[in-house]
Amino acid sequence: MSEFELDRLKNEIEKTRFQLYIFYELSQAMRTTLHLDEVAYIILTGLTAHHGLGFNRALLFLTDEENKQIYGFMGIGPMDSEEANTIWKAIEKQKMDLYTLIEKYHRIKKEPAKPKFMEFTRSLRFTLTPESGILYEALHEINPLHIDITQKEGKGYIHDPLVTTLKLEEFIIASLWSKDTPLGVIVVDNCITHKTVSEDEIRILTMFVKQAAAAIENSKVFEHTLIQSHTDSLTNLWNYGYFQYKLDEEIMKAKNQGHEVSVLMLDLDDFKKFNDTLGHQAGDEVLKTVGIILRNNSRKIDIVARYGGEEFALILPYTNKTEAKKIAERIRKSVEQISMIDTPFTVSIGIACFDEDARDKTELIKEADSALYRAKNEGKNKTILA
Repeated sequence: MSEFELDRLKNEIEKTRFQLYIFYELSQAMRTTLHLDEVAYIILTGLTAHHGLGFNRALLFLTDEENKQIYGFMGIGPMDSEEANTIWKAIEKQKMDLYTLIEKYHRIKKEPAKPKFMEFTRSLRFTLTPESGILYEALHEINPLHIDITQKEGKGYIHDPLVTTLKLEEFIIASLWSKDTPLGVIVVDNCITHKTVSEDEIRILTMFVKQAAAAIENSKVFEHTLIQSHTDSLTNLWNYGYFQYKLDEEIMKAKNQGHEVSVLMLDLDDFKKFNDTLGHQAGDEVLKTVGIILRNNSRKIDIVARYGGEEFALILPYTNKTEAKKIAERIRKSVEQISMIDTPFTVSIGIACFDEDARDKTELIKEADSALYRAKNEGKNKTILA
């Protein structure tokens, strides 16, 4: 064997050793959490970090069978070359390794504004139909697809919805499978450096994707179980225990970041009289309908819970009392306009705000409750501020 061939073999062995090391490290990292967003961040960080596979961008799309969609769950990478240089210089300057980058996500989670590419990815929605092009095609392929639209065999994808949305040129799209069911796809590319994707990178990505699919499936099962344990079985809203947990969390964020958080306590007027007259089944239907109204008239960031009996509670992060009252009034009027079981219904609402009205959770709930009972005593079907 010549010296040249020996050096080439050594380089190949070293490259394989490094790739297997990265594969092992990422597999270990994925075992540290069962939360889906954290698992997704670990997967995508491993695909984009210099100490990982080093792609410029990585996106995770997940399927939503109920709504027949495939949606952007998370994306890591720059929006443009200027942002890429800023990010990469910061990583180099701060000497961030793989685990430092993963740990960074706990800080990102606490920030109200997320990285631009992450937010952009979350805005993406495609139908689970052949009209979604390469996304739908790749979802039903076991092996990753390597597409280069600058080459003859890739030109057919030049007007593809995903290609035009992300301005893709050369990229890999790999499906995530579990128990003969496609969970979603991962997309990676080098949109900034335009570095060609190698066969070695495709091979190690293929191995990694199988581990990633198993981790995502475990996370989804865990989160489904977690959601079930914190959900009120009648209304499908969050239950009392989860409300208490989230209010602690939101107050802590409000203290750290210096913003406001409001609480709405809401009670159905004369519900006991209705329940005693028409029975609990009719009462249950009313509670379900009110639950739907609360969900439809609150924001994505709000936490809507059944507090107990005919009482409901909402946590409104980043919301002062003036803004909270607008939301409360929208809810109150929506309930007032709907006749349930041929009976008109109204609600009374009390509002308190941290830290204008209270300095801790117990006091905040007490102030909102007091405002609620003032609304009851002053004629019902009212919104009262603490």
